[in-house]
Amino acid sequence: MSWITKLFPFLLWIKDLSNPKTLKADILAGLTVGFVIVPQSMAYAQLAGLGPQYGLYAAFLPVLVAAVMGSSRQLSTGPVAVVSLLTAAALGEIVTDPSSYAIYAALLALIVGLFQFLLGVLRLGFVVNFLSHPVVTGFTSAAAIIIGASQLPKVFGIRVISSNDSDWVSACQALSIPERVESVDVGGLHTICNADQSYETIARLLEAAFYFTHLPTLGMALMGVVGILILQRFFPRLPAILTVAVLSTAASFLIDYQGMGGAIVNSININGLFSFKIPRFDFNVMGTLFVYAITISLIGFMEAISVAKSMAASTKQRLDVNQELIGQGLSNVTASFFQGYPVSGSFSRSAVNLTAGAVTGFSSVVTAAIVGITILYLTPLLYHLPLATLAAIILMSVASLIHFAPLKHAWKVEKHDGLVGLLTFVMTLVFAPHLENGIAFGVIMSLGLFLYRTMEPNFSELSVEHGSIIASRFADDSNEASNVVKVAKWSGSLYFANAAYFETKLLELIAKNNEELKYIIVDVASIVQVDASGEQVLSGLVETCSNSGVEILFARTERLEAELFRSGFKKRFGDNRFFDLRADALKYVWQELENSKNEDNQSQVEGLNDAVVSS
Repeated sequence: MSWITKLFPFLLWIKDLSNPKTLKADILAGLTVGFVIVPQSMAYAQLAGLGPQYGLYAAFLPVLVAAVMGSSRQLSTGPVAVVSLLTAAALGEIVTDPSSYAIYAALLALIVGLFQFLLGVLRLGFVVNFLSHPVVTGFTSAAAIIIGASQLPKVFGIRVISSNDSDWVSACQALSIPERVESVDVGGLHTICNADQSYETIARLLEAAFYFTHLPTLGMALMGVVGILILQRFFPRLPAILTVAVLSTAASFLIDYQGMGGAIVNSININGLFSFKIPRFDFNVMGTLFVYAITISLIGFMEAISVAKSMAASTKQRLDVNQELIGQGLSNVTASFFQGYPVSGSFSRSAVNLTAGAVTGFSSVVTAAIVGITILYLTPLLYHLPLATLAAIILMSVASLIHFAPLKHAWKVEKHDGLVGLLTFVMTLVFAPHLENGIAFGVIMSLGLFLYRTMEPNFSELSVEHGSIIASRFADDSNEASNVVKVAKWSGSLYFANAAYFETKLLELIAKNNEELKYIIVDVASIVQVDASGEQVLSGLVETCSNSGVEILFARTERLEAELFRSGFKKRFGDNRFFDLRADALKYVWQELENSKNEDNQSQVEGLNDAVVSS
């Protein structure tokens, strides 16, 4: 039975619904999140460069699958800001025809889903550990700023033509790069061309906004931001995002916002509740998509697992990281077959879900039902929803993703960690819109920092008194430490990156006590692993030192027994160099020194006798 519940985690919580209190709590929480996810998913779809209907598709069946197959009971899956931005960045690299956006978005979701599912099946959830918290914090904060900046055209009512727009060829292609950030006459709202770097476009946008802001659009955006803030502050029980969306839609209709030049959602092209469509493979773009898919998979899952762990800690529920990967993977695969795009666990919606009283995954089932009802019956009511309101929703949603306090804390704990996080933040902004370069930079910096830290692990010289079998870091001032026998301790792995450092430190110890030193006992209890380079260095040290009259012995070798035996190291240098305890090694050394002293004395006596006889 356990393997069935492991395969289908919902079987663990579905029986809890027999409790009326649990059922009621889940229904109320699901309704609350449903009222949030409908306008939010539409906004995020626009952020991804897709029509609002694709956000609704991604918020329907993928939410249901994640609830059924994931191990977290309160995690709310669906469209999220950072993943939407990464989707837009990926599609911007390969799509030349805007009509094919949805096709490639579904293909991207499929690759993301298969990659996550494979990681989960192979129990490789630990790979997210390659993304350190400072790196993720730096990247997420930068991405949030980029997301916010990307909504400024909708806030100011200024159109930005990208290279994927149909007007690009006629309006922008003929211009030089500097000219592309100058104003272009393309009718309607004031228009500028997108620059190669996001910060160039933003600079020109702000300049244009000073003179050409569309005031009705700005007013609608400000109404959205202020409305959400007021509702969250004074009416926390009301669904702020839904309330603002409803009120702005009503206002847009009453004042003829579209007639004033304001941009609205217009008709939402819904293909049905279950819009099944097999993703079309295009092997010409698979390389680019795969790079982004890995980034989305890891960033998205780390976002999901972070909030899932936080909720599991407060609710004292069991969380299986690998099962969560499977759930998120299947959710993305489902999104790909029903015209969605990549999804992940949401910080904000999960917090709403938990605060609203969700007990089981059934709350997400209710959320999916709300989205399904919207797809079937309610999309005509969203016709007059201003795009400026959707921009306001995005701005308020991503504001919570900007965190500088963790970077400051990381700096206090370890300056290198803080620096890596800060550089990831800066480089993500610099590389925008190519966000994959920012996260890649952060990962490379983290791995480099890891190698730097492991290249010089702790090498300790322990003090041992003559004749004693106790070695300590602290020498007894009343007794002089032995210069004949030295004990060294190495902590960490011994591998290609630090093997030379180990060799240097040991040779320095020998050089410092060159006149008297006879034995070095290396305590290897803290060496967790030895690779081929490490073993080669050990072999070279034993041979070199033996030739110079210094014997190297090894104590507490139990952990490395298998490696030393398998490599033939023990057979090559003899079992008498290896000891289970440090005390045993010291006993052996003192005995050998005593035997050597007796032999020297005997030789001297024999020499004197020979001299007497000869005289």
